[in-house]
Amino acid sequence: MAFLPDESRSLPPPPLVNKGSVWLGLCGWVAALLDNAFNRRPVIRAGVHRQVLFTTMGWFVGYFLIKRTEYVYAKVDRELFEYMRQHPEDFKMGGS
Repeated sequence: MAFLPDESRSLPPPPLVNKGSVWLGLCGWVAALLDNAFNRRPVIRAGVHRQVLFTTMGWFVGYFLIKRTEYVYAKVDRELFEYMRQHPEDFKMGGS
């Protein structure tokens, strides 16, 4: 199974700055800081390139996870609306 099927291309892309990207970017940066601490290097100053790399990786993983989540929600919505269209007797509007 593909991570994102071709039919997901019809959806608008999520914003670049979203909850998933920010959180996983932050987690990537903290992972690089913890790597420095565990290896007894200066936490902030050592391996700045690694901090940037881990942050960038976390940001993109978060972006694509949000993109996948939005695709799954859109697919469920489409199936639900199709069911509602095929069974209008179950979804009557109005009175008692």
